[in-house]
Amino acid sequence: MISQLVPAACAPAAQALHDGGAPRVAVQLAVTVFAWAWPIHIGLVLPLSLYLLPDGRLPSPRWRPVLFAVAGTAPLFILEIGTSEAQLNGLPNGFWTLPQHGAWAILWSVSELRWLVSMLLGLVALLVRYRRGGEAVRRQLLWLLGATGVILAAVLPWSLIAGTPIAVLFAIPLLPAAITVAILRHGLLDIRLVLARGLSYGLLSGLVLAGYAVLVLALSGVASALVVSLLAFPLRARLQRSVERLLYGERDPLRVASRVAERLTDLAASLDEVRTAMRLPWVAVCVGSETVAAAGTAPEHSVRRLLGDGAELVIGLRRGELVLAPADERVLDLLAGPLAVAVHATLTSRALQLSRERLVAAREEERLRLRRDLHDGLGPLLTGVALAADAAANLQLTAPDQAATLLRGVRTDTRTAIAEVRRAVDDLRPPALDELGLTAALEIRAAQTVRRADGQPLQVTVEAVTLGQLPAAIEVAAYRIATEALNNVVRHSTATSVRLHLRLDDDLIVEILDDGALATHGTWPPGVGITGMRERAAELGGSCDIGPASHGGAVRARLPMVHA
Repeated sequence: MISQLVPAACAPAAQALHDGGAPRVAVQLAVTVFAWAWPIHIGLVLPLSLYLLPDGRLPSPRWRPVLFAVAGTAPLFILEIGTSEAQLNGLPNGFWTLPQHGAWAILWSVSELRWLVSMLLGLVALLVRYRRGGEAVRRQLLWLLGATGVILAAVLPWSLIAGTPIAVLFAIPLLPAAITVAILRHGLLDIRLVLARGLSYGLLSGLVLAGYAVLVLALSGVASALVVSLLAFPLRARLQRSVERLLYGERDPLRVASRVAERLTDLAASLDEVRTAMRLPWVAVCVGSETVAAAGTAPEHSVRRLLGDGAELVIGLRRGELVLAPADERVLDLLAGPLAVAVHATLTSRALQLSRERLVAAREEERLRLRRDLHDGLGPLLTGVALAADAAANLQLTAPDQAATLLRGVRTDTRTAIAEVRRAVDDLRPPALDELGLTAALEIRAAQTVRRADGQPLQVTVEAVTLGQLPAAIEVAAYRIATEALNNVVRHSTATSVRLHLRLDDDLIVEILDDGALATHGTWPPGVGITGMRERAAELGGSCDIGPASHGGAVRARLPMVHA
């Protein structure tokens, strides 16, 4: 910035000194500073800034030789400008000028070519960084690309034909201005729209002029103008579509849909394909407040579209946009179906994975419980039986009375061990289910439940239609949920009667309703029993609602038969 401001200040200062009658040395000093300062900016600072912006690093280490070459050859361009005469019209030459400056024309042509190549390489560096950068970096670079394009368009023809006039050099400040905006306010407006229109009309103008120049050689001026005017409109439309595809992404619904369809098995990859193809900053799928999958960085503004299954497609809007463009709407309308399928598959897969995790956790918990029961209960008991039997065998001849006493203990402990084994087996699957069926097993359990924990009488009735043969998993889950609900009534409720109702439609419905006093709050704190009932239902893809009702307490479980 300083290298730009210094010559900008010296030129009017030299003119003011000259007009004010200042000493010639002072005027020459101001002209000299101007003559040597602005080529430093244009020949060195300007190209290097293109290589290093916007983060101060090169696009890759392979650009280091380019950086060193541009910096090493910059003195040639500075020498060309600084030693030339007639730097400012009407003012005396500065110091260190060469009277034979024109004799070095070939060297100065090399210098001009060197500057042109350095600027073109800078433009390439910006393009490389643009392709590799994120959304924010791309928006910053678009300002620089636009300014660089304008500078090249303004300076290039003059530098190759007749030297660059001072007036044309006023295009150069566009770059520091673009750098300032890119760093501080790159989201000020949608620069892509400006570039799209400017590039489209610039290319169109160039092609129209070139076409007219070619046609005028073969046809008359009127005929050439007519042909060019007929071709201009379709050419403009094609150019505009191509430029907008470059800046905004693909807007052909069929092309985007075909690319997304190839990656529907991965929702995150599908969203990233949509974001990349349409040049959107952010695309996500949300269910309520949860983000299921996303791609990109969330911008300030976004719009939502329903996808089904309670999911929404959230589209981040580009800078400068408050609504989606009609072209984007058409693409998203076509993508809604495939994305809805991908979302449904993802949600189903997540639910299945969660169910599997719960099943594995429940299985491991059951194994841990069995191990603990066998290790802490049955193991020591059988060890004692074995030791007592050994002792009885040793005392059989010397102390028969003690041996008989030990054998009676062995008999008692053996029966206890058998009872423990039966209890463990019953915990795995109640034998009454195999022998009697679900309804009869619950009737037996209801007949055994006649009192609450405080000793007050409790009446339990079972109401069930003919259920037929149920899957084993459904029977066990229904039995465990019902018995756990009865245990909760016995331990915690003030009910005098309980109604256990079973019915079968598409699902098995299990209801345990009591007439206990209503809770003082709207929900029951989830303990081990309540959590276990809900998990048993969830393992089968069902649900279990537990809590106070208008008549007392209620447990309602729905167990889907299709998942059994």
